[in-house]
Amino acid sequence: MGRPVLQVKDLRVSFDTRDGSVKAVNGVSFDLEENQTLGIVGESGSGKSVSALTIMGLIPMPPGHIENGEVIFRGRNLLQLTESEKRKIRGNSIAMIFQDPLTSLNPVYRIGRQIAEPLMLHKKMGKKKALDRSVELLRLAGIPHPEMRVRDYPHQLSGGMRQRVMIAMALSCDPAVLIADEPTTALDVTIQAQITDLMRDVQKRRGSSIVMITHDMGLIAGMADNILVMYAGQPVEFGVAEAVFARPFHPYTRGLLESLPRSDITGKIPLKPIGGIPPSPANLPPGCPFHPRCPFFKDICGRENPVFCDVENGHGSACHFSPEVFGW
Repeated sequence: MGRPVLQVKDLRVSFDTRDGSVKAVNGVSFDLEENQTLGIVGESGSGKSVSALTIMGLIPMPPGHIENGEVIFRGRNLLQLTESEKRKIRGNSIAMIFQDPLTSLNPVYRIGRQIAEPLMLHKKMGKKKALDRSVELLRLAGIPHPEMRVRDYPHQLSGGMRQRVMIAMALSCDPAVLIADEPTTALDVTIQAQITDLMRDVQKRRGSSIVMITHDMGLIAGMADNILVMYAGQPVEFGVAEAVFARPFHPYTRGLLESLPRSDITGKIPLKPIGGIPPSPANLPPGCPFHPRCPFFKDICGRENPVFCDVENGHGSACHFSPEVFGW
């Protein structure tokens, strides 16, 4: 086991709304080791992006409130730093690829300038050297004719190329931790494969640790070392990727896997979608938040929220019952 480069401990984040205080993240913990990839999986509203934005120090406060937790990076709790101290880390040691590159890129600046900005800010490069480095980063990201593209505006690029620009920008300062929030959303499957291959290649070259946020279990099947499954703001399963895919401990994780198309059994076994819809964070059901959709629901599930605990060799789950009870 390697040395954790990032540790998140019992993170709890809430937001003030018209309906009162809403818990968006409730008790998230994980260790991210050097040169490893953690996949955070869950449906929309599960708290994945809020967890990432909290690590980056980008949660607006108010209405957001960090009620509890620690985010330890290189011996420092990021949640206790001043805004000035956070800016020295954000985009430098910890970088993020945002979900929608079109809205994340500034439409009135050329992409070369936007990539060069963190280099001039964090690495103290001159403008010409930073722009030359921007060309190199675009080439690394797989963009053809980077010497020309560096002068383009975001609207002149396709969705896949804009995502590559975001990756080039995130990698500009050689971050120790790269957080990718749904980096392949709205891209076709061919571009998705290219983006994930690029991230794997970058990790191999630079040794960065990656947090990959997605709703797609299939996307991270060949990429993540460990997987954290979230539901309604809570962690419901954590383990080594191979173990989670081979034998999921939580019914929600099993539901995600059963709703995933598989090329080896397509047409033989119908997909099994998870019934119902995720609950509103402002109106969570009593007990286990997944129990209204769980096919294995028991009376205790509606009364008590199960505690997350280790079940087997670092493979943990938040369920009242062991996998044997479900016949897994």
